[in-house]
Amino acid sequence: MKKAANDIKRCVACGVCVLQCPREAIDIYKGCHAVVDVMKCVGCGICERACPTGSIKVAEVQDGIK
Repeated sequence: MKKAANDIKRCVACGVCVLQCPREAIDIYKGCHAVVDVMKCVGCGICERACPTGSIKVAEVQDGIK
């Protein structure tokens, strides 16, 4: 299963990923960086393609995410 993850050191909290996510799985944490809710994320990759800094990556993850 694929899920999105954000590199908070590269993220500029622009909110593009939040607007593009069809599952509303991404929020901006305290104006600092994007946070992905892995329970909502379906790994579609829209956020990864939209991110202007390349901080969001969709990758294969192990089962049993909590």
